[in-house]
Amino acid sequence: MTTTEDLIATADAHSAHTYHPLPVVIATADGAWMTDVEGRRYLDLLAGYSALNFGHGNRRLVEAARAQLERVTLTSRAFHHDRFGAFCERLAELCGMEMVLPMNTGAEAVETAVKTARKWGYRVKGVPAEMAKIVVAGNNFHGRTTTIISFSTDPEARADFGPYTPGFEIVPYGDLTAMRSAMTENTVAVLLEPIQGEAGVLVPPAGYLAAVRELTRERNVLFVADEIQSGLGRTGRTFACEHEGVVPDVYVLGKALGGGIVPVSAVVSSRDVLGVFRPGEHGSTFGGNPLACAVALEVIAMLRSGEYQARAAELGEHLHRELGLLAGTGRVTAVRGRGLWAGVDIGRAFGTGREISEKLMDRGVLVKDAHGSTIRIAPPLVIGKEDLDWGLDQLRAVLNV
Repeated sequence: MTTTEDLIATADAHSAHTYHPLPVVIATADGAWMTDVEGRRYLDLLAGYSALNFGHGNRRLVEAARAQLERVTLTSRAFHHDRFGAFCERLAELCGMEMVLPMNTGAEAVETAVKTARKWGYRVKGVPAEMAKIVVAGNNFHGRTTTIISFSTDPEARADFGPYTPGFEIVPYGDLTAMRSAMTENTVAVLLEPIQGEAGVLVPPAGYLAAVRELTRERNVLFVADEIQSGLGRTGRTFACEHEGVVPDVYVLGKALGGGIVPVSAVVSSRDVLGVFRPGEHGSTFGGNPLACAVALEVIAMLRSGEYQARAAELGEHLHRELGLLAGTGRVTAVRGRGLWAGVDIGRAFGTGREISEKLMDRGVLVKDAHGSTIRIAPPLVIGKEDLDWGLDQLRAVLNV
């Protein structure tokens, strides 16, 4: 069974239907291009939701992984290994922080940040036991664990999964007045995406992140920035918070940290915050494993050069300029984003986000829809300008402009 239809039928028959992927079956990939089982090539304009910032099969990352595979891949945290210290040190330096708590997936890292904020609240701030509150934003996407969906406003994420975890206050994204009103003496953290990816690449109002930073300092509350999708070069800076000159108390990282090869995530903060943990209070068998550390160390080295951030900034300016021209046609009603990341709202008369994604697939371009009428564009940062322009040409053709 090697045809697209047969392989999709097998997957449908034997896997839980938690996703609705486009009807394409990828067999190989290189850089910004993927090839399906029947030899058709596709330009990847999603990059694994930013997990593939450095492209498919990046030689530096593959070689780092291959070399580590031949040495040791897992020790568990019961023992030290020779890549762990360097990984923690260099990631902390990249973030301008002091300590790292490594995990595997983005959701694990968010869960870890929630536990960190609560423990800090009880141990440092002095919040009464079981009373800690965390303020979050509506339309957020931080993962799909039971606790995380407890503060989601997406009915599809929440329905039939209760009872839900208490301890969260939800306010509108970008509304500082509502955030201020939601805070009490028991508030331990504000958890935000600097740009909301799953919601359609929503950029907050100018000055919002800086105002949140000021408010959290004023109230002795941790500012936790979920940079799992927005961080590590995607927006033209190492972190999206940098666009407003903001340094949060806690970074939550994932996706691109593993180079699209292995799942790597981390919570990165100061000694005052992460120092609240004692042995046995939190951990992960695979978190910070030798293979993950080897790949992530190479990712960090690549980011330290600034090359990928600069490329995302330059090509991102071109991307948004070209998409902005489409917004004047009526076929595109809005364009949002930063760097090589854009949410494109399609005029309802011209199709849903899913329909546009399927039409683009037929023309050799892969994107993903979000919330009905939106498509997301987030190519690998290594994409060539000619390839990006070709992809935009396909979008124009689909929209008949």
